[in-house]
Amino acid sequence: QVQLVESGGGLVQAGASLRLSCTASGRTLSSSNMAWFRQAPGKERDFVAGITSSGGRTVYADSLKGRFTISRDSDRNTVYLQMNGLEIDDTAVYYCAAGYFGPVVSRLTIGYRDWGQGTQVTVSS
Repeated sequence: QVQLVESGGGLVQAGASLRLSCTASGRTLSSSNMAWFRQAPGKERDFVAGITSSGGRTVYADSLKGRFTISRDSDRNTVYLQMNGLEIDDTAVYYCAAGYFGPVVSRLTIGYRDWGQGTQVTVSS
């Protein structure tokens, strides 16, 4: 079983940038599609961005396209989420998830089998 550990969250002002990291241990992520989800208080866990195992295809929530960028470094067994132009509504716990091999990146939580504990991102005005 893989362990996923997120880092890079914090408290920032609106307009700032953050880069989240998700580092895996226990097995390689090279055959897994990966994704970031987020969950605000009292709300469901929503898809943010996903990337195929090869890194050749990325998918984003429509509302976030252009501000967030997902990438992966196979040598470091790590996935990143670069977040620019942060807004107050981006405040949430951000989760990293490891899924399955395939050409389609799932936008659903059921499409992922391993999850990290989450990292808090708080955006203030």
